[in-house]
Amino acid sequence: MSAIFLNEVSLLKALKKGESLAYSFLVDTYHHKFCVYAYSLTNNHTLSEDIVQNVFIKIWTMRHELKDDLNLKNYLYKSVHNEFINQFRKQKKVLPLEKKHIEALSFIFDEEGEEELEQLINLVKIEIDNLPTKCKQTFSLSKHDGLTNVEIADYLNISTKSVEGHITKAFSLLRRTLGNKLNHILFLFFNVSLFGLRKKEPIIK
Repeated sequence: MSAIFLNEVSLLKALKKGESLAYSFLVDTYHHKFCVYAYSLTNNHTLSEDIVQNVFIKIWTMRHELKDDLNLKNYLYKSVHNEFINQFRKQKKVLPLEKKHIEALSFIFDEEGEEELEQLINLVKIEIDNLPTKCKQTFSLSKHDGLTNVEIADYLNISTKSVEGHITKAFSLLRRTLGNKLNHILFLFFNVSLFGLRKKEPIIK
């Protein structure tokens, strides 16, 4: 916080009074962080910017309704998440699997909070990096590049059974650390695009 706004309480009070300086400070402080978070959900820079802009507009419009004891930072991160959900639902009909992932994202965010969520995602990266080489390569081709087991087998010149074995081993090792949150965290970590914006690029041997 700057000398003008020593803490969130003073910033929140200024926002509720409609002080434009407080709004500008809020945008300058959190815009980049919110865009990074939104991008982790959408994998699309333009859409991320739109989501964050909508959140800032809404926070200014409804500033008089903000509670005095509000944790402003957490509230805004949750608002970005909710706006992401709203945008997704506008894009297309929610399929059962996609709905499950949306609910999972909400659950993790509510359970952990923004800082804990970042720590979990960083932990996933470390654990994936620590996987045995072949296991890590197979797992990445499956979860990051979206290849089928048959495509991976052809690319690595191994049997589909070996592919299944490597993926199973990767899940087993990762689950030791991450427990039942593994699938949901992987969904965030690999930036799976619910909007269908990611296109699978062909792998050239």
